[in-house]
Amino acid sequence: MGFTNPVYDNNFADPQVIAVGDSYYAFATNGPLGNIQTLKSADLVSWQQVGDALPALPAWTSPGKVWAPEVAVQAADRYVMYYTTSHDESHRQCVGVAVASKPEGPYVDKSSKPLICQENEGGSIDASPFTDSTGQRWLYWKNDGNAIGVDTWIYASRLSPDGVSLVGEIARLIKQTLPWEGDLVEAPYMVERGDKFHLFYSANAYDKASYAVGHALCASPAGPCTKSGDPILTSSDDAAGPGHNMVLVKDNRYWFVYHAWDPAAVGSDPPGRTMWLSELSWTADTPHVQPPLHNNPSHP
Repeated sequence: MGFTNPVYDNNFADPQVIAVGDSYYAFATNGPLGNIQTLKSADLVSWQQVGDALPALPAWTSPGKVWAPEVAVQAADRYVMYYTTSHDESHRQCVGVAVASKPEGPYVDKSSKPLICQENEGGSIDASPFTDSTGQRWLYWKNDGNAIGVDTWIYASRLSPDGVSLVGEIARLIKQTLPWEGDLVEAPYMVERGDKFHLFYSANAYDKASYAVGHALCASPAGPCTKSGDPILTSSDDAAGPGHNMVLVKDNRYWFVYHAWDPAAVGSDPPGRTMWLSELSWTADTPHVQPPLHNNPSHP
């Protein structure tokens, strides 16, 4: 039995999903449900609204620009959320970190300043946690260079065991170099498969149909990384601007979770980004993502 996209047909930009027991929790950029919009599902297809996972913000920020949350599951009673929000002092977007004892929250950020805030590089956004097969925790993010007309880099750093601070050297992995990428790369997501590391990323303008997902093959979690070239997920007749993906494994099948918008909404500012699902398959180290389809013949 198949399913219908979008799997959540409301404003739900920059989605990330975690598996906890027999349930899935999805988190997204601020919107009708609050600072961090939160949903719950038993099957990745039917979603129920939970509410706001981050109802209170730290003193160094203000509501309205809380973006791109991602959660790392560290234990049955410990969940660490990395999120982007405005830094009132610098007027940049920066990365915060918050902790909860339940997957749906409430997450609490007790910090007096952002975790990452590259003020001279435009700010820091789109943080994404990753734990490799050795148990080492990592964090990936993007400097918001396109906000000030400079290069955008995907950065990587080791995390402390508790996940709330960076440790050691910070590595630059990739920046915008290919024609299809336009002025930026962003939204990193790392996947380990065998002895290889796969960096997925989005590029171009999020509100344009040219927004798409790319891939790079990395020798280690800290690089070096080699881009595959052309994007692996692009606009279709059913959906425009697919991007800000994450990867979920369910029953030994890989799935892309991402946002996209109705092609008929071209010119709206911004377009309504809804949550979509596509299957990811592999030929050796080459990923293949099913194009965005309203009527998907397979089911997770």
